[in-house]
Amino acid sequence: MSLEEQFAWRGRRIAWGRMGSGPPVVFCHGTPWSSLVWAPFAEGLSDDFTVYLWDMAGYGESSKAAEHRVDFGVQAELFAALLSEWELDRPRVVAHDFGGAVSLRAHLLLGVPLGSLMLVDVVAIPPTGTPFFRFVQEHPDVMPRLPPYIHNALVKAYIESASHRGLRPEDLSRLVAPWTGDQGQPAFYRQIAQTDELYLEEIEPRLGKIDIPVRIVWGKQDTWIPHEVGLRLGDLIPPATVELVDGAGHLVQYDAPVALANELRTWLTG
Repeated sequence: MSLEEQFAWRGRRIAWGRMGSGPPVVFCHGTPWSSLVWAPFAEGLSDDFTVYLWDMAGYGESSKAAEHRVDFGVQAELFAALLSEWELDRPRVVAHDFGGAVSLRAHLLLGVPLGSLMLVDVVAIPPTGTPFFRFVQEHPDVMPRLPPYIHNALVKAYIESASHRGLRPEDLSRLVAPWTGDQGQPAFYRQIAQTDELYLEEIEPRLGKIDIPVRIVWGKQDTWIPHEVGLRLGDLIPPATVELVDGAGHLVQYDAPVALANELRTWLTG
């Protein structure tokens, strides 16, 4: 599924795509990913739903201007603006990684009505961040100046570590590609530097107010965000149910695609 549409927002160029017919389902990616991680699943559901994919500001095919902030707060405001642009009322939302924080902020802080939420290995409550993530935050001026060949190898190893089973070379290359080159390399470190847990601390005390259906799906072997975090998140959201996927790490989309596809269809058609 290609992102053939463009949304102009506060000087940014946001890439998005839509296909299918039926009730709307919006997919949200996280970092350092793009809509690419959700594309096969969106296509598989397009016979029964109108599916929406988008690359967040500073990610994938969207613009990566250095002066544009890409923090959780900005992404939540962008998400709210996109849903308004698409004229969607209470869409079903499927979120991965910090797409969870973005969709939760839009719902809980910005008052965006949602129909339901599926949260897949999400960044939603503190603490968060891998050791590498924290290292980059401690050296924001050093990392963007790495020689490209070192940076490319580093990003490749970092992304590969999100998978429990290991990524196919072609999948790994596609996930790494947006973060290489003159624009991609500084954008990669910029989005890490602007990650602030204060945005998550604003969400956490409001989770108990959620009254829409919520499904939490987590890779049991997730080393980026341990599944215990998913269980704790489930305790904080009264209507939530939790499913742990054995044999999957943080990238459940690649480690257990059949199990995740079954979860999605069961949840969205239930």
